[in-house]
Amino acid sequence: MRALVTGATGFVGSHVARALVEAGHELRVLQRRSSRLDALQGLDCETVIGDVLDSDALAQACQGCELVFHVAAVAAYWRTERSQMYAINVEGTRRVLAAARAAEVRRVVFTSSAASLGLRRDGRPVDESARFNLLPHRFPYGHSKHLAERCVQHALREHGQDVVIVNPVIVMGPGDLNLISGRFVTEMQRLQWLIPVSSGGVGVVDVRDVARWHLAAAARGLSGERYILGSTNYSLRAWYGLCARAVGVAPPLLQLPDAALPLLAGMVALARRLGMQPPADPSQIRMGGRRLHFVYDKAHRELGPPQIDMLQSLQDTADWYRARGLLPEGRLGRLLRALRPG
Repeated sequence: MRALVTGATGFVGSHVARALVEAGHELRVLQRRSSRLDALQGLDCETVIGDVLDSDALAQACQGCELVFHVAAVAAYWRTERSQMYAINVEGTRRVLAAARAAEVRRVVFTSSAASLGLRRDGRPVDESARFNLLPHRFPYGHSKHLAERCVQHALREHGQDVVIVNPVIVMGPGDLNLISGRFVTEMQRLQWLIPVSSGGVGVVDVRDVARWHLAAAARGLSGERYILGSTNYSLRAWYGLCARAVGVAPPLLQLPDAALPLLAGMVALARRLGMQPPADPSQIRMGGRRLHFVYDKAHRELGPPQIDMLQSLQDTADWYRARGLLPEGRLGRLLRALRPG
């Protein structure tokens, strides 16, 4: 079976591409001429040059495919002009869906994000029934993914197109060259116990489970349904503690009061306007006091349970960075790694 992957040179997309090849599918990728190809090294695949805003390239890429995995997106939104992010995440999705319909692609799997789901006012974990309810100007990435899902709903309703939506939470694992979520590991190595921790929480998952669930969604997901792809929910203190354990450094000690988050977000926004690149984004900081926890029962039941625990995921992430000289290792880290089983 021939499958197209958009965003195949990126973190999640490259793992989806590799999983497809390992499952015996013919792989076609849409890549920009300027894309780095490190993530596709060694993969047998056909390449179409273009991007998700290039309708001609999309038509060529979709031709003869039974499946399209639309993974391409601007995820590092803090490094990108907002207008470009909306163009790629929203208009790009609309064009991919149109090209897939014209080529009579059997099914599209759309990689959205848990950020498109908003938050529950009562603080309970969010499930697939949630709707985006945050301020668009404060949380543009989530808003762009929400609008992209509206494009999907239009295609389902008006054209009867077969589309499955997957909503990954924070994705960890080897291969995040652009430091989208890998910053949890690299900043832990750099700042160690000095990282200030607020009262919030996160949902996390390993990228290899995410890739496997993409293929499961293509095989047995229900058209029009959302699936939140996640493994475990943590408080921020527990999560940073696990990151520290994986890297081999002292866990954070500083407690950041929630009341300080708006001020800190404003300071980071000012720093960015002045041309500096702090390791956090204002919208991320504002959410630091919220428990961004999710319900994973639906995906685990219909697509299968996760196979990689998060300590292993973080250790693999750290090892991947370390092998590329991006994560200097201290004596404690070397000792802990030597004591690992196997």
